[in-house]
Amino acid sequence: MASINSVTRQIAALEISSKPNTTGTTRTNGHQKKSSQEVNKIKLLNKLAAPNPFIPAHSKSSSSVMTTKQQSRPPSPTKPQPKAKPVQPAQPTERTIDIGKYDGGFENDERMRGVVSSEAARELALDSSTSGSNPTREWSLCDFDIGRPLGKGKFGRVYMVRTKEEPHFILALKCLYKKEISDSRCEKQVRREIEIQKNLRHPNVLRMYGYFHDEQRVFLMLEFAGMGEIYKQLCKHGRFSDRRSSRYIDQMSDALLYLHSKHVIHRDIKPENLLLGLNGELKIADFGWSVHAPSNRRRTVCGTLDYLPPEMVRERPHDASVDLWALGILTYEFLVGNPPFEDLRGVAATQDKIKAGRYSFPSHVSAEARDLIFKLLQQDPEKRLPLPEVRKHPWLVKWRQRSEGSGAGNAS
Repeated sequence: MASINSVTRQIAALEISSKPNTTGTTRTNGHQKKSSQEVNKIKLLNKLAAPNPFIPAHSKSSSSVMTTKQQSRPPSPTKPQPKAKPVQPAQPTERTIDIGKYDGGFENDERMRGVVSSEAARELALDSSTSGSNPTREWSLCDFDIGRPLGKGKFGRVYMVRTKEEPHFILALKCLYKKEISDSRCEKQVRREIEIQKNLRHPNVLRMYGYFHDEQRVFLMLEFAGMGEIYKQLCKHGRFSDRRSSRYIDQMSDALLYLHSKHVIHRDIKPENLLLGLNGELKIADFGWSVHAPSNRRRTVCGTLDYLPPEMVRERPHDASVDLWALGILTYEFLVGNPPFEDLRGVAATQDKIKAGRYSFPSHVSAEARDLIFKLLQQDPEKRLPLPEVRKHPWLVKWRQRSEGSGAGNAS
């Protein structure tokens, strides 16, 4: 029987594409695999893509979404289009996974949004089927059954969806409204977020499978993180145990090591931007403030105040070490329940504490965890513990070995 980890790796390897399969095999990550193996992966995905799915005793074999016929292109952002029919909620059957009840959010929001100018329309005419590298098939909203809402962000909503074509992939569909993006002058930020995330491949980084647009909206097709936000878990429990905290920080450090190797600085690490996969594994999401910086020096002040390093507070140039500082803040918040420099007196008081490096530990925080946090929260960016050394830190190694020794899947 396949282990949970091997199942997860197989699911993560799935590509949602449209390149025709003419050889009887499907290519995944550069390796030839027989169609029967692909069918097995599809069954695994259907089994694990949503909570408590109904799995029929006899499921007929199905063609991959990669070989479906081409759909019509999304409406042009510059030409008026006939009004689309309302999105119909998914009707669960015995051969589909229940994705929840659709609340009509797209139609309700559509009435309140306007159309962007021609210049903004050109900026936000985003379609992965026309991408210069690794283009996908053409997608539109009518290709999906819409399920329950997963969240609401600054520019739109996120829904759990299922592709109508077999094998019915489960995804999170993030909708961004062009008018709100344009009004906030964030066109370049959205384009940068997409450009960065579409090229990332790591088990602890949320996967983007594709993107498309219509006259009013941009849609991002994202990996479905079945266990939701870490922030909600932290609010529920107050704080995490050493075991659970170290597991998340171990995964975070590995993912950041990967991002930095690609010259990507996240710049907005916090519990709200971290999700949990189907097996409780951490997933870095929301690359809205991320930057691809081969020169490794930036000046833009961004992110969340409690997580800002002193160089950003002082509006000085920064580099990838801002993510090391944020990793130290995150470790502290996981173990304590709130960030170390939080000050209820206001922004100025919090900034003063950050610049002075003033914080203290509750008695329950172990000496090993304190050591890691101290080595990450260094005022001098060059003195912060490098990620390869973070991975070797005794606090992470100890709990990693205990988890591997016990064969535990999810940290408690």
